[in-house]
Amino acid sequence: MTLLSVSQAGKRFANGTQALDGLSFAVRQSEFVSLLGPSGCGKSTALRLAAGLLQADAGAVSYPEGKPEIGFVFQEPTLMPWADALTNARLPLDLKGGPRSEANDRAATALARVGLKGFEKAYPRELSGGMKMRVSIARALAAQPKLLLLDEPFAALDEITRNALGDDLLKLWREDGLTVLFVTHSVSESSYLSERVLVMTPRPGRIVGDIALPLGRDSRLSPSTIQAQRVISDALNGAITVA
Repeated sequence: MTLLSVSQAGKRFANGTQALDGLSFAVRQSEFVSLLGPSGCGKSTALRLAAGLLQADAGAVSYPEGKPEIGFVFQEPTLMPWADALTNARLPLDLKGGPRSEANDRAATALARVGLKGFEKAYPRELSGGMKMRVSIARALAAQPKLLLLDEPFAALDEITRNALGDDLLKLWREDGLTVLFVTHSVSESSYLSERVLVMTPRPGRIVGDIALPLGRDSRLSPSTIQAQRVISDALNGAITVA
């Protein structure tokens, strides 16, 4: 079942920059799909169109089965510095209204699921970069989304933290049956995390490769993962050449 459909979408900003032109792709329910492309190719713009944070100038963005609950994780954690981790994770529930006790329970559960049980009362200044990102992911999960959109959430983290968060994200995806659209410029990251990789051209961005990855990529160094990296890298190099 198609959860998200983007058809011939275009986006030009007020400064004249044509970010996207003829962008088309679909994401099926429970898939983990990565948008991969060079910096500035419009990946983040595409993600914001999918979320409804931006409107396309041309084409269409639709949800064939109705718009699902969406969780969004930005490049930076964007936490409220005056609020503790529980309050930050509870934010989307506060915006919706409803019983505070239920919101606290859901936020606390989300924090525990990302490895932050016991840090509910910690403030952002007391947390590492990786822990702040975990709070950001917990905030998205607290709303119990069907579609999780992530905009290069691990880009600023060290490799050990990035790998640990990637493993946690895969676990959450499998446990919850989430549909994930993940923006990255990392070939290795996309080859390990994704079921499909959508390769974009440099700006104005459009999809020139839709790569279904094989099973058996159970580690970052498995032969299947290494082979997937080669296929994705070749497609990315081809996209840059075509552009």
